[in-house]
Amino acid sequence: MFLPPPERSSLQRLALRLEYATIAWNIGEAVLTLALGAVASSLALIGFGAVSVVEVFASSVVVWHLLPGHETDRPRRTRLALRLVSGAFGVLSIALAMVAISDLATGRRPDESPWGIAYLILAAVVMFVLALVKRRVAARLGSAPLQSEATMTLLDGFLATATLIGLALNAVAGWWWADPAAALVVAVAAANEARENWEAASEYG
Repeated sequence: MFLPPPERSSLQRLALRLEYATIAWNIGEAVLTLALGAVASSLALIGFGAVSVVEVFASSVVVWHLLPGHETDRPRRTRLALRLVSGAFGVLSIALAMVAISDLATGRRPDESPWGIAYLILAAVVMFVLALVKRRVAARLGSAPLQSEATMTLLDGFLATATLIGLALNAVAGWWWADPAAALVVAVAAANEARENWEAASEYG
């Protein structure tokens, strides 16, 4: 899509502000959920915090791609950006799946985490709103990395919901396996994102 230079610059500035907001939110989210997960021995919360770390990395890649001089229509930069995000998701998926399977096999039981549940409700709402705005800006800019990162933010909202369900089932029904099962959902979703980003990168030569 052709955009006049002033409009493209304005949209790039908006995209950068959205990414900076995402980075700030996810740094705080990672610290909080990793701490809550450690206290409650909740693999689902720890996994969710790890996803936040990956999203900080992905958002940083998009910021690099959008900065002046790194125009959105440079195929080689776009390919590299998508592959970096794909690799981060792949590492996260493998690590999380291994620990989740181990917990299911050994029957390790997490503690309840009411603060974690409360935070995940807020996180889901924020991520869904951010994802919607990013997708609209990405479509106007024609930026594949921003579109991919917007999908990641949307995934973060769905993962917050899945993790919330796992924690709630553990707290209300005593279903200890719901926590590592929710972590497995995160692992599968991360693996799918790794695959889709790698395939998208191939379209740029």
